[in-house]
Amino acid sequence: MGRSTYVLDGDNVRHGLCADLGFSPCDRSENIRRIGEMARLFVDSGIILLAAFISPDRADRRKIREIIGEKNFIEVFVDCPIRVCRLRDPKGIYRKALSGEIKNFTGISAKYDPPERPDITIRSDKETVDSAVSRLIAHMRKRRFIPGSGARSQGARQRA
Repeated sequence: MGRSTYVLDGDNVRHGLCADLGFSPCDRSENIRRIGEMARLFVDSGIILLAAFISPDRADRRKIREIIGEKNFIEVFVDCPIRVCRLRDPKGIYRKALSGEIKNFTGISAKYDPPERPDITIRSDKETVDSAVSRLIAHMRKRRFIPGSGARSQGARQRA
């Protein structure tokens, strides 16, 4: 669609940039703050960043929106019941969290504040991946992150 993109995954960032942080509320906030600062650099360079993170605190998500800027931010809430997450658990982390083996696990032994007004909510237990992607792309077109259907990118117009 004529735009550069990058996906930041929570596990990967935790192993590198945020390897010094644990899962206390303070460390979780610092993890999200670092991600926000890194995301701003991507956005400033014109890259569409897809940041896949568990950000359990509403106040932290507000800070990220402020760091990146309202016009550059889309909050996507992937909503899925815990019972379904447990069924989709290839690493066995929900089993470990429910048995107490993992402490401070979001949604089990640590709080999660659901977004009050996300830009998009995806019910992954009720919606197909294709449907969710289509809705996200439509929203990105509406917000002019990507060209509208049938439109060519600015780069393509310049080369034409």
